[in-house]
Amino acid sequence: MHDLETTFGPIDIYLFDQLLRGQIAPGMRVLDAGCGPGRNLVYLMRAGYEVFAVDTDPVAVAAVRRLAADLAPALPSANFQVEPLEALTFADASMDVVISSAVLHMARDDAQFEGMLQGMWRVLAPGGLFFCRLASSIGIESRVRSVAGRRHVLPDRSERYLVDEPLLLDLTRRLGGRLVDPLKTTIVQDQRSMTTWVLRKGHQR
Repeated sequence: MHDLETTFGPIDIYLFDQLLRGQIAPGMRVLDAGCGPGRNLVYLMRAGYEVFAVDTDPVAVAAVRRLAADLAPALPSANFQVEPLEALTFADASMDVVISSAVLHMARDDAQFEGMLQGMWRVLAPGGLFFCRLASSIGIESRVRSVAGRRHVLPDRSERYLVDEPLLLDLTRRLGGRLVDPLKTTIVQDQRSMTTWVLRKGHQR
């Protein structure tokens, strides 16, 4: 058990599933968009992936830089930046994988949600993988209370921007992506509902 924790860190189990299935392979350029302290980057850094990360919290980015200095010292510190997802400074189509774990539901409103999503999609290369975990109303529709638009209060009393199945399927269509897996939703008792949304970006024509 200790070896697994050392190798993979506290990785999201659904992201781990993508790794096991070969969807995220060595040599890929991976951006963790809204990285926090880097819980999903331990294995990727250890395995020699070209890792990038952004967050609006300078403390989180500093933690990721320290993690990289320990696990992947060859990675430039410039790979890890303090910036919003709506205004990413990475070039168009520069990433093979974009990870968005528990980030999009922090959006204030529709405009910010769209801006964050479009920012991440812009930097993803054709054929690239978009891995997203976010709060939803799926399965707990009667237990959430609307505050404004898609902002809701959840059973755990937190306030989040909540998506649902029709919205995610419409966004998939509008982005020109395709579902890698069916939408998968986990309901955490008396707390929240979390949906995994994984897309493959269409190839350029």
